[in-house]
Amino acid sequence: MKKTYITTVLVLVFFVISSSDTQAQGFKANDEIPHDISYFRETRATTPLVKILYGRPSKNNQEVFGNLIPYGKVWRTGHNEATEIKFYKDVKFGNKTVPAGTYVLLSIPGEKEWELILSSNLDVWGAFQYDPTFDVARVTVPVSKAETLETFSISFKKKNNNIEMLLGWDGTRIKVPLKFKNQKYLALNEDE
Repeated sequence: MKKTYITTVLVLVFFVISSSDTQAQGFKANDEIPHDISYFRETRATTPLVKILYGRPSKNNQEVFGNLIPYGKVWRTGHNEATEIKFYKDVKFGNKTVPAGTYVLLSIPGEKEWELILSSNLDVWGAFQYDPTFDVARVTVPVSKAETLETFSISFKKKNNNIEMLLGWDGTRIKVPLKFKNQKYLALNEDE
């Protein structure tokens, strides 16, 4: 009985010590999925036109779209917290003008095309709280294929006096056209 008591006390002490290490100073353990921020700016010294904050999951030897991310279902367009996009100026997203502001970017992946959704329902985790009554704009874009990307990535590039938001993961690429009302800044040199 004494041996059982000592063992129980030692186990309790171990749990107290190990739980205080994981919650040291009130910090949670690091998230395994990194987050990233991608910007599009006129120049490196100016305020951005677009900023996107998103989780960057990895492929980990899995087929991504149609498997890990099912076709035809709303996806958070990243991992963990829903992806947030901020437009610093009014923008044309698809055929709808969207006021400057912050939105959640959701998508419905398909084999041949994706539907991208801007929602005004902010500060949500994943796509679990998606409610179409908060939709601000939708655009449907074709899927293209390219080399395999291990980690989900979003970037921006200038093309033909417009901006494209590029989404890529595995062998899938999506290009979303963005048009700003005043596009004089797009005349800058490509290498700026």
